[in-house]
Amino acid sequence: MELSYETAEKALQTAREKALSLNIPVTIAVVDMGGHLIALARLDSVYGVIDFAVKKARTAAMFAVNTEMMGSIISETGIHGYGMLNSNEGLLTIAGGVVLKNTEGKIIGAIGSSGGSPEQDKEIAEAGAQAIA
Repeated sequence: MELSYETAEKALQTAREKALSLNIPVTIAVVDMGGHLIALARLDSVYGVIDFAVKKARTAAMFAVNTEMMGSIISETGIHGYGMLNSNEGLLTIAGGVVLKNTEGKIIGAIGSSGGSPEQDKEIAEAGAQAIA
């Protein structure tokens, strides 16, 4: 199953509700497995975090792991990490990018949140991911 707009919107709205409950002005991005933007919500967040949310989601989708895990992987690559981080218009390897799985457990995309602390961004993105699992 590919990531439909309806599924992306469900993840986005659940993540949005979590962000609102935490009173955090974040931007949330949902991408498909190709890293293409499907849905975006900007909750009165500052401009720069739009790019961060999209990059977190794209990074999680591209490598099929949550971004905090990807940060650990890249830190172990030494000099090769530079090329990985700067590929595909840049990656972001801090918490807040979470893979999206369908009900069968297959990865179908990713969701990224930016604007809070890394822990808050992770919590918001995970809420969105759990809404469709």
